[in-house]
Amino acid sequence: MNLLDIFLESLIVVIAVVSLVANLLVLLCFTCSAQVRSQVPGIFIMNLSFCNIFIAVLNMPSTLLGVVKHQKPFGDHFCYTVSFMDTFLTTNTMLSMAALSIDRWIAVVFPLTYSSKMRLKNAALMVSYAWLHSLAFSLTSVLLSWVDYSPAYASCTLHLREDAESRVHFMVFTAVFHACTFALSLFILCFTYLKVLQVARFHCKRIDVITVQTLLLLVDIHPSVKQRCLLEQRKRRQRATKKIGIFIGSFVLCFAPYVITRMTELSPSVKIDHYWGIMSKCLVYSKAASDPFVYSLLRQQYKKALFGVCNRILGRNTLSGHSSPSCMENECYSQRVNKLMEDNCH
Repeated sequence: MNLLDIFLESLIVVIAVVSLVANLLVLLCFTCSAQVRSQVPGIFIMNLSFCNIFIAVLNMPSTLLGVVKHQKPFGDHFCYTVSFMDTFLTTNTMLSMAALSIDRWIAVVFPLTYSSKMRLKNAALMVSYAWLHSLAFSLTSVLLSWVDYSPAYASCTLHLREDAESRVHFMVFTAVFHACTFALSLFILCFTYLKVLQVARFHCKRIDVITVQTLLLLVDIHPSVKQRCLLEQRKRRQRATKKIGIFIGSFVLCFAPYVITRMTELSPSVKIDHYWGIMSKCLVYSKAASDPFVYSLLRQQYKKALFGVCNRILGRNTLSGHSSPSCMENECYSQRVNKLMEDNCH
């Protein structure tokens, strides 16, 4: 066993542990927080977290055994099951991310009609479509025996046997599958989040004018406070761009190498390098580890839910925050201006 094998094995173990713990924390927040449960995006996040947990429990250990043993980890029936789950869960996670982007697009671009357009019933219908879409492709691959252990990825996944006669049909199926999952989800993410960014920049330009006018009226505040307000203003504009860049960038970084590799190997003359195939698979797995932080755990309501759980475990009462009596008047003005910008830019 060389160092590269050890590195890949360690990487899979780390990704699996982080994925399992982080996604379980998301489920814990959903269970313990009424605020999180009452929000429509919580349905999409729960579906995404359940898929990620199954990937961490079933697919990642299977790939780990494939890397260690350099062969099919168990029998054919187990491999078929893992292959089915690999296609189903990967497709479901992509569509869940697309559903989350649609939810945020409606919330930002159509805020007045959001409550009527994104009800819990509508969110449940979107999740149901994601399940049916995923089942259609995963069942088709199993029924047509297009699943098996692939040495290139050390995984039980979509794979055509060397002696199979339906290569053309498999190539068409693979192309349609990735077009209807990865390409479709990427298009939805780019369209919705770029629209969100456009609207956010427009509102931030409006709040810029309000902020400057407010600062001009507050003639008695210290110049350093004004400078701090303007600096926070610029940071808020950059923050919206960074968040959207993370949403789209993480999707492309984690899924694009694997999808491109799967499309490239359809050519009979192309042979995928064993280590690159496993590494591209690890990138897909890393999305399961990053999703809880990208979509939930770093948000304020999830942090609040986690703090509440920790306080209950430790037997402490949550103290409500009060303003310090020593708060200077200039600092209070700064907080009010920042709050005004916060409300309008989000």
